[in-house]
Amino acid sequence: MDLHDPQYQGFFHIPVDLIYAEPCIIQWIRSEIPNWRQAVVVSPDAGGAKRATSICNKLNLDFALIHKEDLANTKESMGLVGEVAGRPAIILDDMIDSGSTIGLASEILKRHGATEIYAIAVHGVFSGPALQIINRSPVTVVACTNTVPQDEFRQQCAKLRTIDIAPMLGEIIRRTFYGESVTQLFVHDEQA
Repeated sequence: MDLHDPQYQGFFHIPVDLIYAEPCIIQWIRSEIPNWRQAVVVSPDAGGAKRATSICNKLNLDFALIHKEDLANTKESMGLVGEVAGRPAIILDDMIDSGSTIGLASEILKRHGATEIYAIAVHGVFSGPALQIINRSPVTVVACTNTVPQDEFRQQCAKLRTIDIAPMLGEIIRRTFYGESVTQLFVHDEQA
């Protein structure tokens, strides 16, 4: 699910379908963020812009980007392109590992006037001091899918929520078994 690099598909010697958490993330945003229609979707780096703009387009939301002005990974070396003042911000990333990107991005968004800050990632790895960084950060809620078990992490971080992908995986298995289209799961319904 949401391979960090789609080229990984080439390392398998059997057919591999790349599946995406995007439908589950969109459903979570709609059901768990009360004022999501006023939100700005933020990519914490240029590499995640495609993922963030895809969700922006499907939810008809504005987009912002945090960019690094030099090689240092400090809030002084990072800038914001886009307007978040007086609005909730939704940071989208493929994974949270060390937590430093989310921590720095949330500080920048708070400094630029975001009212609430949500961070959503497909994979919540949370290595090293990640949970301490998140606990100290201005992030309101961090939501990750359960591609990595989250129970132990949730005990250490009250901000953490889980986006359950089990129903989608079950439907993918069912469709594969019956020879039905898996791709149709990832076609966005404009009416939803």
